[in-house]
Amino acid sequence: MPNDPPAGVTGADPGARSLDVGATHVALPVTDIEGSVAFYARYAAMQVVHRRTDPGTDTTVVWLSDLTRPFVIVLIQAPAIDHCLGGLFCHLGVAVASRAEVDQRVAQARAEGLQVIGPFDHGHPVGYWAYIVHPDGHNLELSHGQEVGLAVAGYGSPAEV
Repeated sequence: MPNDPPAGVTGADPGARSLDVGATHVALPVTDIEGSVAFYARYAAMQVVHRRTDPGTDTTVVWLSDLTRPFVIVLIQAPAIDHCLGGLFCHLGVAVASRAEVDQRVAQARAEGLQVIGPFDHGHPVGYWAYIVHPDGHNLELSHGQEVGLAVAGYGSPAEV
């Protein structure tokens, strides 16, 4: 039946809301929830769309979104970070409207004492980008000109595959 929940989903009211399908989130452990919310608000234009404290563990969980698509960053309060989204290639990528916006946010991060890598201009399809390193070591990439949306929209065309 078309309105039945997917296999394994129980208790769902099929008429109430649609269930998520596809990529929905990336979860990151953080040692300072409020500082991390401020970091992603300032540098990635994200805001809190959900917050809760798990009653069994007293762990705070926050969902952040830039409200452009149904995708969130899940921040999970942790006493220490055992693995981070860091190193040379691991990062969370956020596109901005212009090179000037990359430069402005990078300058702000440097002024606030955060580690910054770049910016670099690698041309098409990589574009203009820089990393701002979160205090827990997670890399936030700010970019302009990567054209991810165009690649997804054109998926399957001979020029893109």
